[in-house]
Amino acid sequence: MIVVIHAHPYPSRSRACAALLDAIRDLPAIDIRSLYALYADFDIDARAEQEALERAALVVWLHPLYWYTVPALMKHWFDSVLVGGWAHGTGAALEGKDCLWVTTSSAGDAYRVEGRHGHAFEAFVPVVEQVARYCGMHWMEPHIVHGGHALPDAELREHGRKLRSRLDAWNGGHAARRD
Repeated sequence: MIVVIHAHPYPSRSRACAALLDAIRDLPAIDIRSLYALYADFDIDARAEQEALERAALVVWLHPLYWYTVPALMKHWFDSVLVGGWAHGTGAALEGKDCLWVTTSSAGDAYRVEGRHGHAFEAFVPVVEQVARYCGMHWMEPHIVHGGHALPDAELREHGRKLRSRLDAWNGGHAARRD
């Protein structure tokens, strides 16, 4: 089972996240949990989210980059769902699960020392990566889409195709490990 935690505050304005979701939506054994649709009031049902995660072998965090990290509701989701005694500390519910970070950002050339953000994009990865690692998850190489707001539709579809291929390959490899 793949669980996708999707957090886009304005999904109707999202071209990049929408293209990625469209490409994977019909995968077998996938549960797409769109946080802003489920919890617009920020009142997260932590137990329901934990149950979804317990069923998963792969957890995908899919969102646009907001102020160099996750959007507010996803941060609140981390705080409410990934609690000590369940996800870490004396709890190990996520131990050994795979975690794939899929994010969209502004133009990639802005993420360099000489660029608008003053750092390479890789400087912003450790915070999200550490959330997964602290919970005992296996961190996979992130899938990043830079400049999605300005990419042609065909290029966005190609990013979606690449993500789908990656998840198909993961499904195939995971099935082989189970057998």
